[in-house]
Amino acid sequence: MPKPLIGISTYVEESTRYGVWDLPAALVPAGYYRLVQAAGGTAVLLPPDEPKAAAEVLDRLDGLVVTGGPDVDPVHYGAARDPRTGAPATVRDYWELALLAAALEADLPLLGVCRGMQALNVVLGGTLTQHLDGHMDTPGTMSWHPVRPVRGTRYAALVPEEAQVPTYHHQAVDRLGRGLVASAHAADGTVEAIELADPVRWALGVQWHPEQDKDTRVMSSLIEAAAAARTPARRT
Repeated sequence: MPKPLIGISTYVEESTRYGVWDLPAALVPAGYYRLVQAAGGTAVLLPPDEPKAAAEVLDRLDGLVVTGGPDVDPVHYGAARDPRTGAPATVRDYWELALLAAALEADLPLLGVCRGMQALNVVLGGTLTQHLDGHMDTPGTMSWHPVRPVRGTRYAALVPEEAQVPTYHHQAVDRLGRGLVASAHAADGTVEAIELADPVRWALGVQWHPEQDKDTRVMSSLIEAAAAARTPARRT
């Protein structure tokens, strides 16, 4: 049976230098697709598209990873912009929110990473804290800190111990979205993982960056769920 196809969201950088060229390019850090591959999946990179295309794109995939990146525009959760919130990434916001909504509608297994976790919370009606200190100490450098799983959650079943994780963010989940529960916290109480409370549906978000870690347990579980959820047309 072919390996599960896992779509990974990408983003456009308007000026990207490679060789003699300086052109717009759709990018994603290599750690994301390498983690999918290491966990037993086949990675498919998803460049931004029209939001209405999200369901059709996901119909050809077995799972979804929404990657980290800039702040989600607070317009999407009805908040005024904090001066410390980054500039809007409008195209990316609408595309990734559409991907998440379509994946939830189709019960497609999905993992949100950092910004992707925040976007998952927003698409389900939750809100974000627009600035916090201590989780992004040095620009361009990951910090590591412990996260504690919440007993009885999917995440706790996968990673039952307190784990050191690589982190780089200044925003976090505030009010949880519909059907979500917190499944891990940092020592300061920051929500570090969220998931659908329905144990049958595989939808998980982590505030840290597993693509910068060697621990494949969360991604391996996504791959297993993606394989189990395949439609008959994709089983051959």
